[in-house]
Parts: sequence; structure tokens; C-alpha cells
Amino acid sequence: MQAPPQIRVLSDAVINKIAAGEVVDRPASVLKELLENALDAGSTSIRVDLVGGGRQAVVVSDDGCGMSRDDALLSIERHATSKIRDVHDVEHVQTLGFRGEALAALASVSRFTLTTRPREQEGGTEITVSGGRVLDVRETGCSPGTTIAVRNLFFNVPARRKFLRSEQTELAHARQIFLLHALAHPDVAWTLRADEREVYQLAGGASLDERIQQLFGNELIAGLRPVDTVCEGVRVHGLASLPQVTRADRSEQYLFVNGRPASAPVVGFAINEAYQALIPRGRHPVLFLFIELPADQVDVNVHPTKKEVRFRHSSNVRDALIAAIRSAIQLSAAGGPSDPLVNQLMVAARALPALRVVDLPELPAFPYPRLDPAPEGQPMPPPDRSATLLNVTVPNPDSASVSPLPTPAPSPPWSWCRVLGQAGGLYVVLETEEGLILMDPHAAHERVLFEQFMQALRRRGVKMQGLLAPESVDLPPETAERVRLNVGLLKDMGFGIADFGGDSFVVDAVPVFLSAVSARTLLGEIAGTLERGGRRAGTERWAEEQIAMAACKAAVKAQDRLTVQEIERLVRDLALCEMPYTCPHGRPTLIYMSFGELRRKFGRE
Repeated sequence: MQAPPQIRVLSDAVINKIAAGEVVDRPASVLKELLENALDAGSTSIRVDLVGGGRQAVVVSDDGCGMSRDDALLSIERHATSKIRDVHDVEHVQTLGFRGEALAALASVSRFTLTTRPREQEGGTEITVSGGRVLDVRETGCSPGTTIAVRNLFFNVPARRKFLRSEQTELAHARQIFLLHALAHPDVAWTLRADEREVYQLAGGASLDERIQQLFGNELIAGLRPVDTVCEGVRVHGLASLPQVTRADRSEQYLFVNGRPASAPVVGFAINEAYQALIPRGRHPVLFLFIELPADQVDVNVHPTKKEVRFRHSSNVRDALIAAIRSAIQLSAAGGPSDPLVNQLMVAARALPALRVVDLPELPAFPYPRLDPAPEGQPMPPPDRSATLLNVTVPNPDSASVSPLPTPAPSPPWSWCRVLGQAGGLYVVLETEEGLILMDPHAAHERVLFEQFMQALRRRGVKMQGLLAPESVDLPPETAERVRLNVGLLKDMGFGIADFGGDSFVVDAVPVFLSAVSARTLLGEIAGTLERGGRRAGTERWAEEQIAMAACKAAVKAQDRLTVQEIERLVRDLALCEMPYTCPHGRPTLIYMSFGELRRKFGRE
């Protein structure tokens, strides 16, 4: 019989290499750890040099507080740190790093050089380590701050080195880490050089807007709205995109918790909730959001790389995020819209004080021209040229009969517009002072009805439709319990509902705009959404989805022919909406072309 294997205590060298595998898997991980240390040192300027995508060398230089000789030697020991003292400090971490593992792990799997000098000392210290073995410690002349060079990563762990990707791939990951920290700290000056080529040179003392412009250009910043809300002790600030600015993935969602690039499942849920019924499924908004809350309300010691955090009161964070994003992307928010589509939709028109529609006596609606081939042996009929001209007398806006409208929320999508007609038997053509707008009346009517329903719901003024015969609804036990706990809420939403005992309910009325849907289906969907999102957010999400469906069913259909009065009424109602640019499903209601673009297309510029 084979003897059981003997238990041994691992050597420090093996322990360090195992630890390195937890926090370092590629040059980007090295860069992350070094940047966190530089920021914790109070640096105002950080320089990064990469060679071979970081595979050959990652060098980070800062002008932070620096270290004495003794502290520099301790910094490469495992679990040696200046950032925490005891277990209590772990629950109140204010710094980006705190475990004291990174430098020891890096020094064990690379050729490592640390050069540092406190400002109050005339000379500095240089420590050279290779594969975890200290080769040299000497005094040196250097600038105040710290420079750490990590060369030949995993040179002594070939099993790990073979998993590194190409230089281009590793450089892309390292650039992303650099970008994250540069966004999180726009007050710091940043420089990134790759193979002696300057990639970024970012001045310090910048605002978030300026930093985004430096990194992404003016086009993206024009599509973002400022976010700044405090709710239940949680502050959410930054920038969020309007529904027209979306991406196919979440690669441009930058989230920071107490200055740390990190996230949590509840954050993703809240973002989806905030943009529910505003963007199409499969599209994702662009976000630069900072979540700030007391250090003891967030646990950063969840993941070795600190990419994920856990909130003590996740519902407060969820509600704060939803409120912050919603307040920013609604047109009623101060400052008005400022994204590419809003620029398309008359940003310049804000200078005009009144919203108005110029009425025309007649609006010709031109159908699509028929292109059916003529029967064999018969000549093609001559084209109907009357359908190719829009023969409408255009009055002078200053002398035209103008119908005043009620004062809308700040920054409507146009200050005045003239209805020119319908094209293709459907699309409404509008003229504004800056260009032409095509409006899809079906999508526009959806948006108008959607917001009217939502306002009624929020005012608890939802009209109820009594059923001809009360409907008895039997639900599964768990579903019934969730409905039972929220009977009062359902009554506020327009349901006439009573507990019939056991797992049964009697429904004698439903919201008037949902009267075509069975009570059992509605209650089942409500219960499921309450389970996923909690009482407040889940109910709002359910309401929006159901109202959007009802609005779609009740809205004008694609082939409906509208009268002049109906078009003008729809234009007025759409201008008063909080979010007139998309229908509840995220499809555009308006497509704009400026006169400047028309001039360019016709070669006049």
C-alpha cells in the first residue's frame, strides 16, 4: 500500500509565483498594479513606457511620495503594505491597492528594478531583483518619486509565458488599462509611449469632459449628457449618452466605484433599467459613470484583481443609478440635449423663444412611384411627373399664420417648424430653420402615447376598465405570494384585484390601455419582474414594457393617411415629450438633414 503523500510548507519562491498567477496574467495586469501604486502615492504626473506590447518591458514612472531605503526593501516582501494596519482597515479601504502582494509577485516572475526617492532626501535607492532573488541594492541619483521596470515577464515561468498573445494584442490590453486610469483621474497628467513612440500625452488638471475629448474626440462628447445625482448617500456623476448614441457591445461603458475601475451585477441591471424602452434590444449606451459612497458601504476585497465589488445596500446603488441616468437623458434636465442627433435636431434653434408650427392650407401626400414592369408587348406608360414635385407655396415664417403652443420642457427639438407634406404615403416632411426632418408618424405616435401612459401611472391617474365578468386567476404558490405582497401597488397601477384565498385572486378591472391582455398573463409578468428587479425598479420596468406594447398597438399604423390637423397635432405632442427622438422600442422617430449637408451634397460648399 502506497504511503500517503507528506504535507510540506511551500517555499516563499513558490508562494510568490502562485500569488503572481492570481494578480498577474499579462502585461496589462502588471500595468494595472503599478498604476494603482503610483496613484496611491499621490502622483500628479505618471509616465508609462511599453516595449514589445509590454512583453519585453513595462516601465512606470511617477512623481509621488517615493520611499526610503527600508520601505523600498519591505515593498517587495509579501503582505507588506503602508495602506492598512489591521482587519478593521480592510472594511474602510480608501486606496486602490491594499493587499501588499503585487510588487512581491511581480519581482518573482520578472527582471525587476525599483528606483525611488522621497522628496525630502537628496539620494534615492535602486533595487534589482531577478526571479524573486535580490541581486543588488544601492544608492542612486534620481528625481523624486518612483520608477518601476518589469522586464521579461514570466521569463522563469515558461508555462505562463506561452499564454501571452502577440505584441499587438498585449499592447491593446495595456492601452485599455491606461485609458481606464486616465479617465478615472483626469486631474493627473499621463504619458504613454510604446516602443519609443508617443501614444498619449494628456495634460493634468483636466475635467472629465476634457479628458474624454482628449481620448475619444469631440464627436463622442457631443453625444453625452452630464450626470450628477445623490440618492440615499450614494452619489452618481459623470456622463451618459442619449438613446441615439449606442454601441453593439459594452466596451464603451466605463464605470468607477470610489475612483476604482470596477463594477457589480447590480450596476448592469440598473443601466438596463434606466435605458429600458429607450434603446433597441442588443444595443448599449455609452457611459462614463462614477459611483461614490462611504468606504464601509462597499467591499473591494471580493476578487484578487479588484475588478468586482460588493455593495452593502445594493438597492440604494441601483436606485441612485436609475435616477441619475434617467434625469440626465430626459429633455427636461437642465442644459438641454447635446449629442450628434440633437445637433441634427436644431441645437441652434434654442435661441428662438417660442415653439410653433406654421400651418399650411393643403398638404400633398405623394405615394411611392409604382415601378411594376409593363405587360409583355405593351409600352411603359409615361412617368407621372406630378409626383416628383412638391408644389407647395411656402409662406414667410415672419408673416405666416402661426399657432402658438403651450410652453414645453426646456430645449425642445425645434423652435419652429413648417409641415411640408407626406412622402411615400407615410413619412412626414418638416422644415426647420436649420434643415429638413423626416418623421415616422407611427413611431412618433408610439412615443406620445407611451409618455402619456407613463405620466398617468406616475400620477396614479391610470383609468380603469371594468371587466364584464370578474376573472378568477390561479397562480403558482411563489407567484401568488409575490402578487399578494404587492396588491396595494397593483391597485395604484389600475388593477381591481382582491385576494380570493389560497393562491387565487379575483380581477374585476385592469388599466384601460391593457384591457386586451388577459389578467393572468399580466399578473404573471408582474410577479416575474418584481422577482428580478425588486419592488420599485421591477415594477417600473414592467410598466414601461407593457405600456410600450399598448402604445404600439394603439398608435397610428404605417399605412394610415393623416390629415393636416392630425399631423400638426402629432408634431406638437411629440415636441412636448421628454424623449422625442425614439419610440419606446428604441427606433428613431426623426431623421434630420441640415441645410449645410444639403449644400455639400449639391456641391455648393
